[in-house]
Amino acid sequence: MLRSVMVIVVLLFSAGAAEAQTPPPEAMSAARALVTTLKLPDQYKALLPVILLGIKPALVQDRPEIEQDYNLLMPAIADAYTPYFNSMVDAAATVYASAFTADELREIEAFYRGPTGQKLLQNSHAITEQVAQVGRDGGRKAADDLRMRLTEALRQKGHKL
Repeated sequence: MLRSVMVIVVLLFSAGAAEAQTPPPEAMSAARALVTTLKLPDQYKALLPVILLGIKPALVQDRPEIEQDYNLLMPAIADAYTPYFNSMVDAAATVYASAFTADELREIEAFYRGPTGQKLLQNSHAITEQVAQVGRDGGRKAADDLRMRLTEALRQKGHKL
């Protein structure tokens, strides 16, 4: 009896947790609009040629007759990619809808639709790369300086380095 009650309690809690993880439809709708404004579907579409280029050498094996047939299969393969593409778009929307309310998503989307948001979208890759480089350069300089300081401090304590 106790075991049955525990199983029911666990099932009820897990069902409640699953519901809590599913974003409301209004948030999903707003998240899908945001995902589209962020041009994530375009990025996911751009993955297909990269995937196919990665697969091609292993399948074609430098054999022209296979490469010709491989190239002829591209339209059918593009259709086979559609469910994966749709799944990625839905998953991205779910991530946003889980993190923000529908109103917040609409505010974010309005920002990205505006001129400043569009400028940020256009430049975000370059900005991210530049900021990452600042971190790499700064970290390298700090490591060099700290290594020198620590080496000198340890030498002053009588350690041979």
